[in-house]
Amino acid sequence: MTSTLAHHGILAVFVLMAVDAIFPAASELVMLYAGALASGALTHEVDVFGSRTSGLTAFLAVVLAGTLGYLLGSLVGWAIGFYGGRPLLERHGRWFHLDAARLDRAERWFRRYEDWAVLIGRVTPVVRSFISIPAGVFKSRLVPYTVLTAIGSAIWCLAWAGAGWALGRSWEGVHKDWRYVDYAIVVGIALLAAYLVLRLILRRRRSITMARRAPDSSR
Repeated sequence: MTSTLAHHGILAVFVLMAVDAIFPAASELVMLYAGALASGALTHEVDVFGSRTSGLTAFLAVVLAGTLGYLLGSLVGWAIGFYGGRPLLERHGRWFHLDAARLDRAERWFRRYEDWAVLIGRVTPVVRSFISIPAGVFKSRLVPYTVLTAIGSAIWCLAWAGAGWALGRSWEGVHKDWRYVDYAIVVGIALLAAYLVLRLILRRRRSITMARRAPDSSR
C-alpha cells in the first residue's frame, strides 16, 4: 500500500479511500502515509497529476483526494443498498462483509441516531466502512447523507493526514514497528486455519460415528 501511494500519489489516495467506503481498506494508514509524504520528509514526494511536490499544497491535495474518493465510494455504497435492498445483502452480504448480525446492528444504529448516524459512523474506526450500504438499505435521505458523509470524511482525512505530517521523519520507525503487527496477523490466520481444519475433522468424525450408531439403535 505504501509503495502504491509513493508512486501514484493522490490518484492512489482517491482510489483506496473510495474502496474503504465499502470495504475496510486501512484508511488510517492511507491518510497517515499520504500526510507523511506531503511533509516532504520522506524519499518520495506526492504525485499530484504527474508533478512531484510537498508542502501545504501537497497536504491539501491528499486531504481533498481522500475526502472526494471516500465520498464517491459512499455514494456507490448507498446506491447498492438503496436499489438492492435487504434481499441483496441477505443473498450476497458476504461480499461486503455484511452478515445478518451486522445488518441488524446497523439498523439499530440508524434508528437510534437517524441522519446523525452517518456523521458519527464516518468518524468511528471500523464502523465507517459499514455505513454506506446499510444507509441505502434503510433509505437514508440522499442530501443529508451526502453532506454528513463529506463532513465526516473531511474530518477523518484531515486528522490522519495531519498526524502523518507530524510524524514526518519518524515514519520509517513507525513503518518498521508495523512489521510486528504483520507477523501477528499471519500467525493469527495460521492458528485460525488450523482450528477450522481441526473442527471440520472432528465434526466429520462425529457424523460418521452417529451414522454407524443409527442402524444399531434401530435394532
